Parts: sequence; structure tokens; C-alpha cells
Amino acid sequence: MTATASTLSNPALAGLDLLASAVLLVGADGHISYANAAAEHLLESSLKALSRLQLGALFVNADELANLCEQALAHKYADLRQDLTLERSGREPLQVHSVVSATGDGQLVIELRENVQQLKLDREERILDQSQVNKELIRNLAHEIKNPLGGIRGAAQLLELELPAVHLVQLREYTQVIIKEADRLQTLVDRLLAPHRRPHIVGDVNIHEVCERVRSLMLAEFPSGLTIRRDYDASIPEFRGDKEQLIQTVLNIARNAAQALHERIVGGDAELIFRTRVARQVTLAKVRYGLALDLHIIDNGPGISPQIRDRIFYPLVSGREGGSGLGLTLAQTFVQQHLGVIECESRPGLTDFRILLPLP
Repeated sequence: MTATASTLSNPALAGLDLLASAVLLVGADGHISYANAAAEHLLESSLKALSRLQLGALFVNADELANLCEQALAHKYADLRQDLTLERSGREPLQVHSVVSATGDGQLVIELRENVQQLKLDREERILDQSQVNKELIRNLAHEIKNPLGGIRGAAQLLELELPAVHLVQLREYTQVIIKEADRLQTLVDRLLAPHRRPHIVGDVNIHEVCERVRSLMLAEFPSGLTIRRDYDASIPEFRGDKEQLIQTVLNIARNAAQALHERIVGGDAELIFRTRVARQVTLAKVRYGLALDLHIIDNGPGISPQIRDRIFYPLVSGREGGSGLGLTLAQTFVQQHLGVIECESRPGLTDFRILLPLP
């Protein structure tokens, strides 16, 4: 029996399948002799397929990992740890923390754990870049639409004045359609431009006053069938910010949640939770803060459709018929103006919007 086959059938290795970390056993010649279940998942390949490969064939830039393996085989260190970006042909790069150790029989144990912090930073950077592109697109598009709209509306009004009396009632219906649709589009354009026009009014903000104001508005709008629970950390200090923008941010998210909860509101078991906590040592937009506000707005609705989950903060993307698709875009803009980030996790029965803002 070959060494590889022996390793594959070794029951002593079965326990490695219980680990969350990806584990590879590699011979001194670089041949992969074993991969646990987590490694199969991480590398998107079966144990049978991996056992035919050399370690260097897995990654485009395998030099760094190969260097760690050489040092481990030379017994320079008990184990070697390093954060790596492992590039793969035609697939997303892997951000991992690697641990390489040599066994007594000339084999290597390579442990790969996804670097969650690096993935988070990369995701935030993509969100910030996309948000900036969205802002420029919205501003330019809104200005391009605004001027022709004024001309269309004015022309319709002049046309209405010139209509012959005999046809005035019949044809006025058409001119009024033009005028009303132009007004509707003008309102939409004004909403697109609102975050860029309005001054950022900074003062001392108590986040619980913000939540209570939104809670009152929501209960007035949905007086029955909706329960709003509060789970506050009273130790959270006041911070400098625009109170009205933050109220609008939380309100937009809560109102979206309530609209998604329509069936549960009718059934009387709809629930929203406002939860506040303090997060420590948080990186927001590439800046490290000792303390941050960690605000969660949680609902027990059906969840966000997978088709739009990655695009919910894009302008004009809505999960319901008749929605403008601007509520979450404005919320993200306001949060970013406070140097914070907004994230979302969603599955059926639970959607959690998380707002992180730096604290003094």
C-alpha cells in the first residue's frame, strides 16, 4: 500500500474532521497526503482530488508557504505562523492565518484559518469604494435629470394655456399627467440630492434618545401587531453627531423592517429589537478606535431576498413593490458621514442591521 493510501485510510486522522480549521498533511516532497473536511471546504476540492496534487499546484503564489515549509522541515522553529494571501487561479484569493509544523516522520502539518479580520477590512473597503461611486453617480445623474424635468413641466403648463376651449377638459387630463409625473420625478431627484445639500449639524447625541424617538414614531405608525423591545447598555456615553441624521437612519431601517413584517403584524407577532452595546478595539474605514457604539436593529421577518442581499445599499434597489430603494442608501450615507459603517446579516426569521460608530 502506498504512503498516500495508508494516510487516507488512517483512522487516527478521523478526529481532524471535527476541527474548524483546515488541516493538510504534506510530505517532504510537497505531495498532499491528507486534507480534513474543513480543508476540503476551504479549498473547494475533495480529499481524493487534493491527494493527487503537490502543495505548489494549489496556489498561484505558493512561494511564501513553500518557504515556511522548508524552514519547518529544517527544524528552525517549533512552528511557523504567518498571515498569507493565497491566490488561486480563477477563484477569490484566500486570506488565511497559517501555522506550519514538522512531524517526527518528515511530514508537515499545515493549518489554515480564514483571517476574519482581514476579510472584514476588505469588505468594508469595497463598501466604501462602492459608496463613493454611488454618490458620484447619484449626484451627476440627479443634476442631469433635474434640468430637463423643469423644461418638460414648463412646456406642459404652457401647452395647457394654449389649448382651445372646446378641447380643454379632454386634453387637460394629458397635460396634468405630464405635470404630475414631472413633479414625482422632481421629488425623487430632491431625495437623491438631499444628503449632499443638507448641512451636517453636529451636537451631543444620546443614542438612546434617538432610539426612543424612532420607537415612538414606529408605534404611532403601527399601533397594533408590532412589538418593539429595548435592550440598552446605559453606560454608552454621548458622542458628537447629527441627531436628526441618526434618527432618519434608524427610522429608515426600522420602517423597512416593519414593511417586511407586514404578514407578522397582521398575525400580531411582529417584533423589532433595538440593542445597544459598546464594542472595543474596532477598525472603521481603516481607522482603529478604542471604543465604538454597536447598535443593532433586529427583526423577525422573512429575511432579505438572496438576489438583492449584496446590493441593498445601492440606490434604487428595493425588495418590495413600490419601494423607492433610497432608504438604506441614505442610511449608509448618514452613517459614513459619522465615520461609521453599517452591516447587515439576514436569514429567514432574523434580519440584523448593525451600525458601528466611533465613541470618544
